[in-house]
Amino acid sequence: MTAQQDPSRARFTGDANPYGGGDPYADYRTADYPFTRYANLADRRLGAGVIAANDEFFAERENLLVPERAEFDPEHFGHKGKVMDGWETRRRRGALAEHPWPTADDHDWALVRLGAPGVIRGIVVDTAHFRGNYPQAVSVEAASVPGSPSPEELLGDDVKWTTLVPRTAVGGHAANGFEVTAEHRFTHLRLNQHPDGGIARLRVYGEVVPDPRWLQALGTFDVVALENGGQAEDASNLFYSPATNTIQPGRSRKMDDGWETRRRRDQGNDWISYRLVGRSEIRAIEIDTAYLKGNSAGWASVSVRDGESGEWTEVLPRTRMQPDTNHRFVLPRPAVGTHARVDIYPDGGISRLRLFGSLTEDGAQRLAARHQELGG
Repeated sequence: MTAQQDPSRARFTGDANPYGGGDPYADYRTADYPFTRYANLADRRLGAGVIAANDEFFAERENLLVPERAEFDPEHFGHKGKVMDGWETRRRRGALAEHPWPTADDHDWALVRLGAPGVIRGIVVDTAHFRGNYPQAVSVEAASVPGSPSPEELLGDDVKWTTLVPRTAVGGHAANGFEVTAEHRFTHLRLNQHPDGGIARLRVYGEVVPDPRWLQALGTFDVVALENGGQAEDASNLFYSPATNTIQPGRSRKMDDGWETRRRRDQGNDWISYRLVGRSEIRAIEIDTAYLKGNSAGWASVSVRDGESGEWTEVLPRTRMQPDTNHRFVLPRPAVGTHARVDIYPDGGISRLRLFGSLTEDGAQRLAARHQELGG
């Protein structure tokens, strides 16, 4: 069975072919992993960072979290050798001429701070363009540490690390995917490559689990924001960009940093449905069309649903959208719900959706219980 037929069991091992010219992604090995429907918790836009690595001789550790796919320039060489778009360490050697090979325990590591703490559902260790210089195997560990610990603190003996991906052989020039089943809230990862080599990108897919004490202190906040625990659950069309973009932090900085659909040729409309951080009272709405000029939504409406089986209630009627504009609406009365939906007419896109409000009493209680249940 091929990787594309059963992505949950996809495993790529061994070298890829040497680069022979043309499109470097033509022979790239990948699969459609089901867990990639979740948000990337290691997204720089959420505040993720690679805070330390034991070695980055050939290529910087920060490349691991670049949102765009890795690039390859066969002619680009520097003072230390081939310039690679990823994290690459030097070749490990043994201690003696009689045994010049690295030991079984030799490995390189990088510490990653997640942009938002959460439950991890899957990890992709991408070795794009590392064809003969990728690690023989990788492993991934996770920890839950409050505050903003330093690398030294994370490497201390008192930090408990949980293995999410045991030492596993990987392939070069491939998206090596690993499903994760640990039901726990994590804040940091340790990515290990055995014994050395290069990794282009790291993606960590999961569900944000916010600190309820922080949200309580804020009072009014964006109850659909990804960093606060909101989720984009479904969308009518994802042709140009993911729906999760609409609940990323900050304003959009370019056209593909929002959500845009293909052009409709029927009488329908496009939409995104969201799960809020918890049961909330929504009091104000923002719909931003930043950088969407000739392709912004013509009109938009917002509806709220209370519970999985509740009925959708329109809280913002169909309203004309202007291109490249942030639209603000104060609701005449709070809208209570657990889910929200934005409909755009007939197609096009929006860059951000903000739903400002606060948790209801029962919503706050449920969030606090889940936080405790997951080890927060």
